[in-house]
Amino acid sequence: MLYFWLAAMVIFLIIEAATAGLATIWFALGALAALICALLGGQLWFQIAWFVVISVVTLIFTRPVAKKYLNSRRSATNADRVLGMVCIVTEDVDNIAGTGAVNAEGKTWTARSRSGLPIKKGSYARALAIEGVKLIVEPVPAPPEETGAEEN
Repeated sequence: MLYFWLAAMVIFLIIEAATAGLATIWFALGALAALICALLGGQLWFQIAWFVVISVVTLIFTRPVAKKYLNSRRSATNADRVLGMVCIVTEDVDNIAGTGAVNAEGKTWTARSRSGLPIKKGSYARALAIEGVKLIVEPVPAPPEETGAEEN
């Protein structure tokens, strides 16, 4: 079993090196623990138990911390800034007809209604999500001075 655990650890480390994020490092640590157990003469069931326990424990305790630090360098795109913003509808939003446009921060976006209900030109809508190049919006009653929206 020594060679099995050593091979497993090497394979998990190779997979880890080949991937961009943390994928198998926990299993490599579990294989290391099982290898140490095998070196000390532990029975096969005990080696497997160590592999499972160490893999699961390291996964549970280190993955959230690792994800936090790995994703900390992610920055919002300029497009993400419009989410939550109130926009001016510049073309009737009609999901069935496949029409609709809104103006957000001086930029025109193709728009679709989240509820599927039409939104008339000249009214206001809040940007909820971005799907591809379309802004998903919902109608809101708000005058321009309260929204910061700009008209064309």
